[in-house]
Amino acid sequence: MVPFKLKLIPGESIFDQVVFAATRSILAGELKAGEAFPSVRVLALDLKIHPNTAHKVVQHLIQERWLVAQPGVGTLVAQPPKARAGDRKRLLEDEVEKLVVEAMRVGAGLDEVQQAVEDTWTELRGIKVVSNDR
Repeated sequence: MVPFKLKLIPGESIFDQVVFAATRSILAGELKAGEAFPSVRVLALDLKIHPNTAHKVVQHLIQERWLVAQPGVGTLVAQPPKARAGDRKRLLEDEVEKLVVEAMRVGAGLDEVQQAVEDTWTELRGIKVVSNDR
Protein backbone atom coordinates (compact mmCIF):
# COMPACT_ATOMS: atom_id res chain seq x y z
CA MET A 1 0.00 0.00 0.00
CA VAL A 2 1.24 3.48 -0.89
CA PRO A 3 1.74 5.53 2.30
CA PHE A 4 0.97 8.92 0.78
CA LYS A 5 -2.05 10.67 -0.65
CA LEU A 6 -2.34 11.44 -4.32
CA LYS A 7 -5.23 12.87 -6.27
CA LEU A 8 -4.16 12.86 -9.90
CA ILE A 9 -4.89 16.11 -11.72
CA PRO A 10 -5.71 15.64 -15.41
CA GLY A 11 -3.40 17.50 -17.74
CA GLU A 12 -0.48 17.58 -15.30
CA SER A 13 2.47 15.21 -15.45
CA ILE A 14 1.73 12.03 -13.47
CA PHE A 15 5.47 11.67 -12.84
CA ASP A 16 5.70 15.17 -11.32
CA GLN A 17 2.59 14.63 -9.22
CA VAL A 18 3.84 11.35 -7.73
CA VAL A 19 7.32 12.76 -7.06
CA PHE A 20 5.75 15.79 -5.36
CA ALA A 21 3.42 13.64 -3.24
CA ALA A 22 6.28 11.40 -2.08
CA THR A 23 8.56 14.36 -1.32
CA ARG A 24 5.76 16.10 0.58
CA SER A 25 5.14 12.95 2.64
CA ILE A 26 8.81 12.71 3.59
CA LEU A 27 9.01 16.38 4.58
CA ALA A 28 5.76 16.13 6.58
CA GLY A 29 7.11 13.12 8.47
CA GLU A 30 4.49 10.73 7.11
CA LEU A 31 7.34 8.71 5.60
CA LYS A 32 10.27 8.47 7.99
CA ALA A 33 13.94 7.81 7.29
CA GLY A 34 14.65 4.08 7.30
CA GLU A 35 11.09 3.05 6.41
CA ALA A 36 10.50 0.90 3.36
CA PHE A 37 9.30 2.75 0.28
CA PRO A 38 6.75 0.95 -1.92
CA SER A 39 8.14 -1.12 -4.75
CA VAL A 40 7.67 -0.09 -8.37
CA ARG A 41 5.02 -2.80 -8.70
CA VAL A 42 3.07 -1.58 -5.64
CA LEU A 43 3.28 2.04 -6.78
CA ALA A 44 2.00 1.15 -10.23
CA LEU A 45 -0.86 -1.01 -8.93
CA ASP A 46 -2.01 1.21 -6.07
CA LEU A 47 -1.77 4.49 -7.99
CA LYS A 48 -3.01 2.93 -11.24
CA ILE A 49 -0.07 4.29 -13.19
CA HIS A 50 2.15 2.68 -15.80
CA PRO A 51 5.01 0.62 -14.32
CA ASN A 52 7.53 2.59 -16.38
CA THR A 53 6.30 5.81 -14.75
CA ALA A 54 6.53 4.22 -11.30
CA HIS A 55 10.08 3.08 -12.08
CA LYS A 56 11.06 6.58 -13.22
CA VAL A 57 9.61 8.03 -10.00
CA VAL A 58 11.64 5.68 -7.79
CA GLN A 59 14.83 6.25 -9.80
CA HIS A 60 14.35 10.01 -9.67
CA LEU A 61 13.81 9.96 -5.88
CA ILE A 62 16.96 7.86 -5.49
CA GLN A 63 18.95 10.23 -7.73
CA GLU A 64 17.68 13.23 -5.76
CA ARG A 65 18.65 11.45 -2.49
CA TRP A 66 15.12 11.15 -1.08
CA LEU A 67 15.41 7.35 -1.24
CA VAL A 68 18.25 4.87 -0.98
CA ALA A 69 18.36 1.43 -2.62
CA GLN A 70 19.75 -1.27 -0.33
CA PRO A 71 20.53 -4.58 -2.05
CA GLY A 72 18.70 -7.42 -0.35
CA VAL A 73 16.58 -5.00 1.68
CA GLY A 74 14.73 -2.83 -0.82
CA THR A 75 14.24 0.87 -1.28
CA LEU A 76 14.23 2.91 1.91
CA VAL A 77 13.34 6.48 2.75
CA ALA A 78 16.48 8.54 3.32
CA GLN A 79 17.02 11.54 5.56
CA PRO A 80 15.76 14.61 3.68
CA PRO A 81 18.71 15.72 1.55
CA LYS A 82 20.49 19.01 2.01
CA ALA A 83 19.67 21.64 -0.57
CA ARG A 84 22.01 21.90 -3.53
CA ALA A 85 23.65 25.11 -4.68
CA GLY A 86 21.06 27.21 -6.48
CA ASP A 87 17.99 25.46 -4.97
CA ARG A 88 17.16 28.35 -2.62
CA LYS A 89 17.69 30.97 -5.34
CA ARG A 90 15.48 29.04 -7.78
CA LEU A 91 12.73 28.69 -5.18
CA LEU A 92 12.82 32.23 -3.86
CA GLU A 93 12.99 33.83 -7.28
CA ASP A 94 11.49 31.62 -9.99
CA GLU A 95 8.92 29.63 -8.00
CA VAL A 96 7.74 32.61 -5.95
CA GLU A 97 7.33 34.61 -9.14
CA LYS A 98 5.13 31.85 -10.58
CA LEU A 99 3.04 31.81 -7.39
CA VAL A 100 2.62 35.60 -7.42
CA VAL A 101 1.67 35.69 -11.11
CA GLU A 102 -0.88 32.92 -10.61
CA ALA A 103 -2.28 34.59 -7.47
CA MET A 104 -2.68 37.86 -9.36
CA ARG A 105 -4.33 36.02 -12.24
CA VAL A 106 -7.03 34.62 -9.94
CA GLY A 107 -7.40 37.85 -7.99
CA ALA A 108 -5.92 36.67 -4.69
CA GLY A 109 -4.56 39.39 -2.45
CA LEU A 110 -1.14 39.44 -0.84
CA ASP A 111 -2.69 38.73 2.58
CA GLU A 112 -4.44 35.63 1.19
CA VAL A 113 -1.23 34.34 -0.37
CA GLN A 114 0.76 34.92 2.81
CA GLN A 115 -1.92 33.15 4.88
CA ALA A 116 -2.01 30.21 2.46
CA VAL A 117 1.80 29.88 2.61
CA GLU A 118 1.73 30.05 6.42
CA ASP A 119 -1.11 27.49 6.65
CA THR A 120 0.68 25.06 4.35
CA TRP A 121 4.00 25.55 6.18
CA THR A 122 2.26 24.85 9.50
CA GLU A 123 0.46 21.80 8.11
CA LEU A 124 3.65 20.27 6.75
CA ARG A 125 5.48 20.89 10.02
CA GLY A 126 2.65 19.12 11.87
CA ILE A 127 1.94 22.09 14.10
CA LYS A 128 -1.63 22.22 15.32
CA VAL A 129 -2.90 25.78 15.50
CA VAL A 130 -5.84 26.53 17.77
CA SER A 131 -7.83 29.54 16.73
CA ASN A 132 -10.16 31.44 19.08
CA ASP A 133 -12.72 32.01 16.34
CA ARG A 134 -13.44 28.31 15.72
